[in-house]
Amino acid sequence: MKITNNSVAAFHYTLKNDDGEVVDTSEGQEPLTYLHGGANIVPGLEQTLEGLEAGEAFEVSIDAKDGYGLVNPDLVHSVTRQQLQGSEELTIGMMFTAENDGKVAHFTVIEIEGDDITVDGNHPMAGKNLHFTGTVATVRESTSEEVEHGHVHGEGGHKH
Repeated sequence: MKITNNSVAAFHYTLKNDDGEVVDTSEGQEPLTYLHGGANIVPGLEQTLEGLEAGEAFEVSIDAKDGYGLVNPDLVHSVTRQQLQGSEELTIGMMFTAENDGKVAHFTVIEIEGDDITVDGNHPMAGKNLHFTGTVATVRESTSEEVEHGHVHGEGGHKH
């Protein structure tokens, strides 16, 4: 079976940056399972996997805009230490989650100057090119519930 819209695929991968350093890998773990066409993985990788079958290998370099997107300067904010309640000891790289009107946002501390803290709401891989290699492990038809919910359920996927 080929990977097509609304199929469930699982794949092993290694992600490297432009310097050839491994950023992430599924090596030694379960493969990553996703609903194809559900916007659950970066667009450039999803396009590459389209039409592949179990056992097929892939290698792709994805421009930042087709990966986690370009860096959006509007997502960099200066806040006060008091606004980050419960975090007395802040460090560069520390991550926070904030909720506003039911929407969850993730921020990374990128600068600390006294009580002024600069946080970045961009994905840590935003603005970076992605270099994937990997192999498709399995492909199966999705259930109607998976399509309705927009993600995989059960083994290797999301469980309600």
